[in-house]
Amino acid sequence: MSAARASTGVPGAVVRAERPGALTTVQDLGRTGHAHLGVPRSGALDLPAHRLANRLVGNPPEAATLETTVSGAALRVRTPVTAAVTGAPCAVRVDGRPAPWGAPVRLPAGAVLDVGPAAGGLRSYIAFAGGVAAEPVLGSRSADLLSGLGPPPLAAGDELPLGTPHGPPAPVDAVPCPGP
Repeated sequence: MSAARASTGVPGAVVRAERPGALTTVQDLGRTGHAHLGVPRSGALDLPAHRLANRLVGNPPEAATLETTVSGAALRVRTPVTAAVTGAPCAVRVDGRPAPWGAPVRLPAGAVLDVGPAAGGLRSYIAFAGGVAAEPVLGSRSADLLSGLGPPPLAAGDELPLGTPHGPPAPVDAVPCPGP
């Protein structure tokens, strides 16, 4: 997947899949209003975790995140960006050093965000300030593997553009899930 497929608000703001994991997909709130055409909603399977990840980095709820399944992922950022990991509890590391799960983390340019395997549950959500700016299909950036709509699952070396940050990260007042 090329970074040129969708526009990005910050030149060079790209995330690269170093280790894509078993199944890492782009997800948002899904495609609504197309069921009469046989198009499923798709979107994030754990909507509260998706919304929380976006809130932690200052995105609106509809911004696209990355949804990992079981094995996590390792992602390199080209420019400095704030990220957050929510959903299934897992170890989070930035350039090999422990980082918080369920809280915003500032990543310097070139850093690798390593989201480990799920310690409980199945899916973790990775949000980046500005959201993943994949090309929308029928109003959604979500991957729908059954219908083939949206971006394909991440493969090693894939690059995804990031959008323009919307605002400052939200202060963490309470995280509704226990930490790993």
